[in-house]
Amino acid sequence: MLMHVVVNGRKFLPKSINRCSPQALVSLGFQQQLELCRVSNRVKVKWGLDQCMSSGVEQGDTSLGCYLEDTAVWCKGGPGSYTVGTMSERFDCHYCRDALHGKKYVQKEGRHCCVKCFEKFCANTCTECKKPIGADSKELHFKNRYWHDNCFRCFKCYTSLVNEPFMLRENNKVWCSDCTAKEDAPRCKGCFKPIIAGDQNVEYKKMVWHKDCFTCSQCKQVIGSGSFFPKGDDFYCVSCHEHKFAKTCAKCKNPITSGGLTYQEQPWHSECFICSNCKKQLGGKRFTAVEDEFYCVECYKECVAKKCAGCKNPITGFGRGTSVVNYEDESWHDYCFKCTKCARGLANKRFVCHNGKIYCAECPKRL
Repeated sequence: MLMHVVVNGRKFLPKSINRCSPQALVSLGFQQQLELCRVSNRVKVKWGLDQCMSSGVEQGDTSLGCYLEDTAVWCKGGPGSYTVGTMSERFDCHYCRDALHGKKYVQKEGRHCCVKCFEKFCANTCTECKKPIGADSKELHFKNRYWHDNCFRCFKCYTSLVNEPFMLRENNKVWCSDCTAKEDAPRCKGCFKPIIAGDQNVEYKKMVWHKDCFTCSQCKQVIGSGSFFPKGDDFYCVSCHEHKFAKTCAKCKNPITSGGLTYQEQPWHSECFICSNCKKQLGGKRFTAVEDEFYCVECYKECVAKKCAGCKNPITGFGRGTSVVNYEDESWHDYCFKCTKCARGLANKRFVCHNGKIYCAECPKRL
């Protein structure tokens, strides 16, 4: 503990002072020059006494009036004798007990400590570099975590985050706002880079692409927001899909990209499957095929169907009388093929032709 020199209540500071044990209490004779204080180190207090004498005070005078600030040794007593005592407050490092007078020190939680002990026992550890944050370093803290100011950088881009917005993420790593936005953004299925706010993109079945990354698997041209056809994990523009996958129309031989129909296992464009006479589309309607030509019911009756020799109406094969009876280049509805005399139906029965007329087997006998 530091010690002072006191002469009749006045205090003086010897320039060459060293530490002396707080238990030291030595009576020093004036003739011995007051230089004996041997506990841990020698303390020389003659400087303080010389200051008293130089002020005009003689030995034995009890009204010494000299005063000196920042003293470290006190001497008191009557003529011819002085006592070495201890100061009322210590100013040593709390940890190593080294004197802190004239030195840089740190006060933490009401305790004074030297810089070396502060870094060893008191300093916070930097979350990034794991080294102590010394007294001369600028410290940043957030949620009980500490950083050197030059260690407080974005984990991703290494930009300093001092006085900048940031986010504390997993493993105690700090990220700048830009890198955070990119990290949390959805990833492009094409280039695997983040799609940040404002980027044009294409979404399909919970997948997302940059607009320029959404390309045809065949020609590699950008599909963007245009029409496309998915095939497994691939996507095709309309043109490539037509040439690679679309069926070919039996009539025009061009790809069928949408709609269409099938007749006798052959694909047709709806606009190609039409009546050969009136050109109306036949999809979903009744029609008749004659020698690779298609006819709607009306056109078939008028243009193609044979006329019944009995009723003179066309035989279409639709509705009542779908069966046809043919005899000597003439045709009849099955219900029109009957005896000319008795009107008995002769379909699938024996009949007789007499003078160009049809009769049952019995009626010609009565003619």
